[in-house]
Amino acid sequence: MARLPFRSRRRAAAADGAPAAPRRPLPPAAQLRRERRALLRLREERIRDLGGLVLEMHRQEAFREELVYERCADLAALEDRLSELDAILSASSAPRRSSRGARCECGAPLLWGSHFCANCGRTVGDAPAVACTSCGAGMPAEARFCAACGHPVEPTQAPEPAAS
Repeated sequence: MARLPFRSRRRAAAADGAPAAPRRPLPPAAQLRRERRALLRLREERIRDLGGLVLEMHRQEAFREELVYERCADLAALEDRLSELDAILSASSAPRRSSRGARCECGAPLLWGSHFCANCGRTVGDAPAVACTSCGAGMPAEARFCAACGHPVEPTQAPEPAAS
């Protein structure tokens, strides 16, 4: 049997010079979870109905196989949509969980641009820290005023490297 050359829609659109269709943004996760819950309830109801239908067909001795296949196909379509929703929900929640931000050694979250941990006072990163000569509060080395008392910081000379 000869193979037919299939092209994806995206490749076909790119080859034809037509712009690709814009992607729709995902609906909010809450809406997806509501749809999932409704589909789960509907699935359970349809499974019960299918069981009752098969039982009645057996009792009446009038088994219609095509009707059972039709109902099973509906159930399979519901389960396919449920698996789609599960995949979308897991993909949409994965970035939130992985991007937890920077953390200090003590486990406290570090705000962007902070030089010290708000929980334990450790310096953040490689930025050197100095103490205010007036109040003794820690501050970044490049600061011109103390954030605690407002006292101006005197520029200090960097220690000269020892000659060997």
